[in-house]
Amino acid sequence: MSREKNKKVYVVGHKNPDTDSICSAIAYADLKTKVTGIHHEPRRAGQLNEETQYVLEHFGVKVPRLLSDLREQIKDVELKEVEGLKSSVSIRTAWEKMQESNIHTLPVTRDGKLEGVITIGDIAKTYMEVYDSTILSKARAQYRNIARAVDGEVLTGNKHSYLLKGKVVIAASSKILMSDFINKDDLVIMGDRKDAQQCAIDVSASCMVVCQNAPISDRILKQAEEKQIVIIRTPHDTFTAAQHINQSIPVKYFMTKSSLVTFKLKDYVDDVKDVMARKRFRDFPIVDNKGKFLGLISRRRLLNVRKKQVILVDHNEKNQAVDGVEEAEVLEIIDHHRLSSIQTMAPVYFRNQPVGCTATIVYQMYQEAGVVPDQTDAALLCSAIISDTLMFRSPTCTPLDETTARTLAGIAGIDVEELAQEMFNAGSNLKGKSAEEICFLDFKQFTVNDTVFGVGQVNSMSADELKEIRKTVAPHLEKARTSHGLNMIFFMLTNIITESSELLCCGPEAREKILSAYDLPEDTHTIMLKGVVSRKKQLVPTLVGALQQ
Repeated sequence: MSREKNKKVYVVGHKNPDTDSICSAIAYADLKTKVTGIHHEPRRAGQLNEETQYVLEHFGVKVPRLLSDLREQIKDVELKEVEGLKSSVSIRTAWEKMQESNIHTLPVTRDGKLEGVITIGDIAKTYMEVYDSTILSKARAQYRNIARAVDGEVLTGNKHSYLLKGKVVIAASSKILMSDFINKDDLVIMGDRKDAQQCAIDVSASCMVVCQNAPISDRILKQAEEKQIVIIRTPHDTFTAAQHINQSIPVKYFMTKSSLVTFKLKDYVDDVKDVMARKRFRDFPIVDNKGKFLGLISRRRLLNVRKKQVILVDHNEKNQAVDGVEEAEVLEIIDHHRLSSIQTMAPVYFRNQPVGCTATIVYQMYQEAGVVPDQTDAALLCSAIISDTLMFRSPTCTPLDETTARTLAGIAGIDVEELAQEMFNAGSNLKGKSAEEICFLDFKQFTVNDTVFGVGQVNSMSADELKEIRKTVAPHLEKARTSHGLNMIFFMLTNIITESSELLCCGPEAREKILSAYDLPEDTHTIMLKGVVSRKKQLVPTLVGALQQ
């Protein structure tokens, strides 16, 4: 597998993705692919919310595939590509292929599917273990493989047939003794003695191996043909022929076929290393979901694993990033949030601007590269700005966000106000969703000192709808907090029309912290924050300040 050919860079937003993180990832991946020529693939780090689903469907854009973990997988390792053997080939052929390719393990396949594995150790064992004289017939050795094992040639008989019965014997004694121990269907190794050759014919041996290229009379050949006896002539002496003949046994007789340790391309390298540490094999087969053999992998090859390359958009908080981000090679971070906790192994291109939406920054980068976004990318970037700025109502919105959105709407040929209305209606349509789903639709996690808290948000243009959502979500918050290992949860029910948010609190001291942070009376029943619609600019900074005191 060529590394350059398969090179790709993932562009991905945060977990619980919103419209900005998805649309910016898609548009930025397109820009980077055009500018660099390297394939940049947009991905999502979680399930889409209703608003984002509406935007993608409305503009006919495919939903990016899920990226749940950035740890290295077997597909990031260059496999050793080896051709599979048929189970009928001889162990001699297997050994020759191992020598030729300088490898110690060969896969045994049928129609591309893995049947077993033969190793150099398995072949060595055939010499060290003592087998009885019926081993060749038990293993169903093919006559052409027997000829090859002794470097001989088949003079008569069907070389494609198999030794199915009888034993291997050496005709070295007198004719009287020979007739006692050579039986029908035996394979007889012999020299140039005519009486031995005749004896093998008379008892109807299945195969005669004649050593040292000894002469064979036409009379013997004719009788052998009539009785369908295979005659093999070899240049070796009887000792060497007898020593080499077991090399004709097919690999299926010695291969490992049960309890095979195999891996798949999606397996994580860390997990594979753990299994390898417990097994004493040199190479391990990689197969696909249908059992098709793809290649071999060794411990040494795992050292050369290629880290996944990724560009992060719309976040720089480790808790919000795809799992395993610390093991990936982060190339760029494009964001508009506070600086936080992602650490990188090497210097990266980091772009963070105090604007209302990542999409605004992405469009700037299009302009800087001299590339005009196509209608679809322009529509996606415009939708992202509408979403993140609540159609320019949020205090996070800057004049640049609004002018950018209007410019993009012109390129895409869309009406901003009409699109905003449709998006917000789709986003607040949460019928059929469980409390857990609503709670984590638009949810971000933060860490301050030793406190880990999460903030969820739902935006709606309907006060009645927000009341219904409150009834569903409020009783579930404590369960959500404990199941996700959080100290506190805050949930914003934001009314886009009145530009205010009701705040639900959960966890020890959560309510007290909010009352203190916003200087509200202790007997406040419903926490209604007028003018607070932005999690990023209004709620989180206030909370962080309160928690740091």
